[in-house]
Amino acid sequence: MGTDLHALLRSLRVWAPESTTLPPFDPATAPAEPLPLFTEWFAEAVAAGQPEPHTMSLATSDEDGHPDVRTVMLHGADTTGWTFASHVTSRKGRHLAARPYAALGFYWPALGRQVRVRGPVTAAPAQEGQADLHARSTGALAAALTGRQSEVLGSLEELAEASETAWTEAQSRPDAPVPTWTLYRLAPQEVEFFQGDARRRHVRLTYRRTGEQEWTSTLLWP
Repeated sequence: MGTDLHALLRSLRVWAPESTTLPPFDPATAPAEPLPLFTEWFAEAVAAGQPEPHTMSLATSDEDGHPDVRTVMLHGADTTGWTFASHVTSRKGRHLAARPYAALGFYWPALGRQVRVRGPVTAAPAQEGQADLHARSTGALAAALTGRQSEVLGSLEELAEASETAWTEAQSRPDAPVPTWTLYRLAPQEVEFFQGDARRRHVRLTYRRTGEQEWTSTLLWP
């Protein structure tokens, strides 16, 4: 007996009170630029117990303009941009080489909040990417050493064997280089903050860059 997907979808609630708190958001109190507000919202998501608040959707497009999206981890955010990492030879790496522009999407349902960021992407210097990798866990290094991301895999046994070899190297050489590993930096041109409201009067505040350190903010209809 198959699952009735439509019935299942209609049975689900959005922002159930037992798991979600919808805090008020007054855009009049928002800072003049987006990074301080992002930092505040991120900290509040952590405090609210949001699982994996540092995960985000990364949207890229290939050389033909066809879009793609996947979930990756935020490595940092400062005045230079939002950072994430991958192999330069991966699908996303190839996309960014062909079209160095991307969008990020954060969703924190514990607070009914979203943050959207988009702008041009550049690769950080190799030594910065390697330092970022080696500051992470042994498992992260082992995964990077396994390599061949997005290539066709012959079998799960082949993956297990390559992973075991990579784990051994990561444990014995915690500073092992991974030449293809790249830290990417998205310099935001637009950042939108979305605060959900129980009566669907959602607040959307969008920042747009007008200069190197200058921003304008605008409210949008939900």
